[in-house]
Amino acid sequence: MGEVELSCQAYVKMYLHAALFPRCSVNGLLLSSSSTGGAVCVTDCVPLLHSHLSLAPVTQLALTQVDVWCSQTQQRIVGYYQANACVSDSSPTPCALKIADKIAEQFDGAVLLMLDGSKMSADYRVPPIVMYERKDSRWTLKDKHTIMMRQWEETRAVASQLLDAGDHMTLVDFDSHLDDITRDWTNQKLNHKISELSCPANGTI
Repeated sequence: MGEVELSCQAYVKMYLHAALFPRCSVNGLLLSSSSTGGAVCVTDCVPLLHSHLSLAPVTQLALTQVDVWCSQTQQRIVGYYQANACVSDSSPTPCALKIADKIAEQFDGAVLLMLDGSKMSADYRVPPIVMYERKDSRWTLKDKHTIMMRQWEETRAVASQLLDAGDHMTLVDFDSHLDDITRDWTNQKLNHKISELSCPANGTI
């Protein structure tokens, strides 16, 4: 499998999702609006759940709705992310592997991204992520040299600025949307704010 590029918007939303629910495991879907060569360009993410991550009916409902939205916005689901409640544990859970397997059935180059909670401080020098790829029906650690980290300093600054301003409180995951269906799980307002702050860091990290 080729390189993976992660956009500022995708990383910042994952970071804010984990920050919004610090005592919970959280998960979400990685999206791409690009189809360049062998590289997987993760341009956005959809935060899904912060409770009962293994609840299959809710996960299936979310996957279906996100898939429909992606088809309407020229995007596709290319991976899965998760942050475990235990900050020292960044290993994929059975739930993470199961959902990632489901995504891999639809997209060959799917990636599984785990957030490392022990390294998610604002001053950490490298992205606190552990990435896996599917090889021979198993998820294995991806070579760090194939994960593109352009503009990391700017992206980290955007994440820190939004967290300090309390903007993580405006993030809506699918769980919260189910509690109040008027809330926008595509997070368009937050996307706009990230875009404003991230120029010229709105390429990849």
